[in-house]
Amino acid sequence: MAGRRAMRTGGTGMRGLAAAARSSPALPFLLAAASAAALVGGAYFWVVVASFRLPDSQALGCRPDGEGSWAIGVFYGSSPFHLRPIELEGRSSANGSAWPVANPVLTCASATDAGYPSNFVADPFLYLQGDTLFLFFETKTTTSMHGDIGVARSFDQGATWEFLGIALDEAWHLSYPFVFKYENEIYMMPEGNKKKELRLYRATKFPLEWTLEKVLINKPLIDASLVQYEDNWWLFASDFTRYGTEKNAELEIWYSSSPLGPWKEHRQNPIYKADKSLGARNGGRLFMFEGSLYRPGQDCSGTYGRKVKLYKVEKLSKEEYKEVPVELGIEEPKKGRNAWNGMRYHHLDAQQLDSGRWIAVMDGDRVPSGDSTRRSISGYLGFLLAIVLVTFVGFVKGAINCYIPPSFWAAPARRNELSRIVPVYRFNQKVRRYSTSLGRYITATKARLNEKTWSNKLFFCVIALLGTMNVCIAVHFLLGGNGTEEAYTHQGQRSQFTLVTMTYEARLWNLKMFVEHYSRCESVREIVVVWNKGNPPGSDAFDSTVPVRIRVEELNSLNNRFRVDPLIKTRAVLELDDDIMMTCSDVEKGFKVWREHPERMVGFYPRMIDGDPPQYRNERYARGKKGYNLILTGQLQCAKIRLGRMLVL
Repeated sequence: MAGRRAMRTGGTGMRGLAAAARSSPALPFLLAAASAAALVGGAYFWVVVASFRLPDSQALGCRPDGEGSWAIGVFYGSSPFHLRPIELEGRSSANGSAWPVANPVLTCASATDAGYPSNFVADPFLYLQGDTLFLFFETKTTTSMHGDIGVARSFDQGATWEFLGIALDEAWHLSYPFVFKYENEIYMMPEGNKKKELRLYRATKFPLEWTLEKVLINKPLIDASLVQYEDNWWLFASDFTRYGTEKNAELEIWYSSSPLGPWKEHRQNPIYKADKSLGARNGGRLFMFEGSLYRPGQDCSGTYGRKVKLYKVEKLSKEEYKEVPVELGIEEPKKGRNAWNGMRYHHLDAQQLDSGRWIAVMDGDRVPSGDSTRRSISGYLGFLLAIVLVTFVGFVKGAINCYIPPSFWAAPARRNELSRIVPVYRFNQKVRRYSTSLGRYITATKARLNEKTWSNKLFFCVIALLGTMNVCIAVHFLLGGNGTEEAYTHQGQRSQFTLVTMTYEARLWNLKMFVEHYSRCESVREIVVVWNKGNPPGSDAFDSTVPVRIRVEELNSLNNRFRVDPLIKTRAVLELDDDIMMTCSDVEKGFKVWREHPERMVGFYPRMIDGDPPQYRNERYARGKKGYNLILTGQLQCAKIRLGRMLVL
């Protein structure tokens, strides 16, 4: 009888849980949200995270990576202290519809499109062979998820690059491919600290075939650079396994009469060991300029590879070493994550060309170190909190409605003298007393949690809102990207355009917002303001990351925006009214479409005048009719076509 009563009680409890779900309108919603969150999270884990754990040989590159999204740019100048990015040099590429070519010139897409899937490229080193440039760099392949050494070639001073392939691939991570020539042989000294030795390779068939020449030093040295200075060869590197040193804060020096060794330690080692902001870790090739030796180093304060610092070596001997910081001479990026090197740049290789000018390659990243990892953790934490919240509410509600009477735990027994002394009877009595007290508490709590009261309806609404917010936050971190509005490539290259707008004095407040917003778009090189009326502002009146030029007109005319402007340095021009605010992503998309068809006009917001009587119709109407109107405007003998409110020439 007791067993049958227990079974009936259990059935009643299960029905109570179902009734609880039906009686609370919020509970089914929360359970559905939890299920959706679990499905989305599982799909993301399968598509993204699982691909890192079980790499597929056919996987595509350019995926989110905890180490970053590094790319490589080219700079030119009259000296290593006056370097400008390639887009300011006016170098063009008709094949890539790039007028001008813009940084970065080499990305993960360069390797991936050539059949070598990569998540990023970094640590660039140049090797000059007459007018031909070879670029060696780390490429993080998606097949092994560690660094290999890739190589690219340029015949036009770095404007365009051809990815040749993988020059060096080992079973361990490789990076920092320091390439140099010694006694008519070409050598490469890459970092491979996982092997716990510094290796030297010699080219047997340059640039793609290499053989191990020797092990230089049996230590896990990082970012090793060589330089010949005053009859000796000097090796600068870092060893983070040295006792008492901080990661990215150690520098040591070795010396020898030959780059092939043997090598001896400097008396002052370690030169640095405790401050990551000092640029202790090497940031590229040391170089000579006007008789002085300079060393690039990495400032790793805040995040790994935050920026390159440059040091002038004032004393270098077997007993002493002294260096002082100097200005690098490269303008700091101002567009934040919308710039290819907006968050960090940590490597520089500057060399002098036969012409006497200088060329340099630098890597950069638009996100800080570990960005994708932090976003994944935050996203999964959001899903976990939502599931925990739903589970907790469901458990509490179900436990209250599924109260089990004491008879389930302790079967009634007939009282007699023998049973009074049996321990089982006394235990049953205690259980019944405790169950009765618990039942009273649950009954009182259940009365307070009656869903029919306004306070409890509000409570469940708040719970539902919190669960929804957690799911939205999780989706944002997992699927919302890294917060950048990145420019598109065409034929492996980026370019820039000039933005032209027309306004007058009464709309100055609007113009300031316009300039502040569009100057942050990656492909915008300059903003030209056609000033039709009133006193023009100065260029310093705007919060802009690009040059702003005010072109004052004598005659107030709508056609002024179409006047020939010889000061514009780009072939692409975007004409945009000052009251139109689009995302940078939309603008970059339009620029990409124009680059695919540079002989055409490309515009946004088509309009159509249709009907009887004619009416001005919006974009949706125009697309439905598969047509739009063109407005022809003319000035003197020059006619232009204006499409909607946007024009790209």
